[in-house]
Amino acid sequence: MHLFSGGVAGCCEALTCHPLDTIKVRLQLRGERAVRRPLAAAASAAAGAVADAAAKPKRQTFIGVGVQIVQKEGFLSLYKGLGAVVTGIVPKMAIRFSSFEYYKELLSKDGKSSSANNFIAGLGAGATESVLVVTPMDVIKIRLQAQRHSMTDPLDIPKYRNAAHCAYVMIREEGFGSLYKGVTLTILRQGTNQAANFTAYELLKRKAYEMQPDIKDHLPPWQTAMIGFISGACGPLFNAPLDTIKTRIQKNPSSERGWTRFVNISKSIIKNEGYAAFYKGITPRVLRVAPGQAVTFMVYERVYSWVSDLSQSLRVEEMDKAGLSSTEQNEN
Repeated sequence: MHLFSGGVAGCCEALTCHPLDTIKVRLQLRGERAVRRPLAAAASAAAGAVADAAAKPKRQTFIGVGVQIVQKEGFLSLYKGLGAVVTGIVPKMAIRFSSFEYYKELLSKDGKSSSANNFIAGLGAGATESVLVVTPMDVIKIRLQAQRHSMTDPLDIPKYRNAAHCAYVMIREEGFGSLYKGVTLTILRQGTNQAANFTAYELLKRKAYEMQPDIKDHLPPWQTAMIGFISGACGPLFNAPLDTIKTRIQKNPSSERGWTRFVNISKSIIKNEGYAAFYKGITPRVLRVAPGQAVTFMVYERVYSWVSDLSQSLRVEEMDKAGLSSTEQNEN
């Protein structure tokens, strides 16, 4: 039931919110592209000053970046990397919800779970999904989203044609370990995300039931969506710097060790772009994650209730049939 409900919820979330994730990735990579421009090629001080000025990208809103992507690359470019997301969304959501419930049950006493237990369970759920699904899915997705090619021009052939081809090329050229670039940061990001997400969600849901004692079964879908939206915004606001550094690490191949790469990228961002660059893409990320969690929790709770009701009905029907058979046998 967790697998089916989480899979349906994840697919709905991905199809609804993926364009905002593509815009977020492009915003996070803007400063990196600017730093890589060959300033050393300037022949004079004046030329160097011009190059320095050109190296600073103009400030753009997420709407502006989205419009630019559509104009230059076509509307479908907003869905670059969607194949990697959809391929991994079913196991990801299944692992997230089932592992959270498992960890919560281990930590709870007498069937009651505190906010601290929910936080730890969410942390464990985020770490579990990061290792098993999220990291390779994110690496492939970011490589596809970072490609600048027009999907309306058949002659504009990108390096990575789709998620499967991207995985194949990366393994062939960089080794299997390349799919796990930034795994530690992904664990930290997903762990803190789900810790904040589930803690806020369970707390707000409990408060909603307390304020509405007449509701005995399930909250209305609009309430579940609102609670999911609020809880979903907590994680991105807390761990935006980690997400930006992770995106830079996963986008480009490198022989540097994990911690060295982390330190060098952090120093480069601070030196060339300033501390505010750690929060690049925070607006589309919040607008991506918060509505995404609203859709996820709303669909998950609704589908899970339907599946639970169906399962219960089938169980009762089987018990009735078994009882009828026993009665008939006794009469005979």
